[in-house]
Amino acid sequence: MAARKNKPTDQPAIVNRRARHDYLIEETLEAGIVLTGSEVKSLRAGGASIAEGYVRAQASPPGLTLHGVHIQEYPPAAGRQHDPTRVRRLLAHKREIRRLADATRVKGVTIVPLRIYFTRGRAKVEIGLARGKRRSDKRDSIETREARREIDRALSRRRR
Repeated sequence: MAARKNKPTDQPAIVNRRARHDYLIEETLEAGIVLTGSEVKSLRAGGASIAEGYVRAQASPPGLTLHGVHIQEYPPAAGRQHDPTRVRRLLAHKREIRRLADATRVKGVTIVPLRIYFTRGRAKVEIGLARGKRRSDKRDSIETREARREIDRALSRRRR
């Protein structure tokens, strides 16, 4: 039997750039997501917004749910459409769910979706345990990013 080749996926990854700006991501976790057929087709077409999304962890019974994520309707699925903003179940191990639920009991800590992507035909969500940044923290990260850009520009001019 021939070995499978790892071909690069041409499906877009939906990235939550706002989360990295608003939160300090302490830890990340990959979780599966329970979707309907029209949601999968819409995700493959790149029709989703996760900027307003958040995840709730429940310790007893263990469960993760994804809230506030908008997956566009898929027009060819005329009669079998999904609700674009419905609550979706996430799949993870019980001990991971309990650990996340314990971590979110601390004030200022939340779980945010960072990106949605496909691995071996399965939709996955990368979630992050996040602590909210203060205004000064945001300014510091913008300042370091600007300094890094200036250094890169100076080095590229010097190479020419």
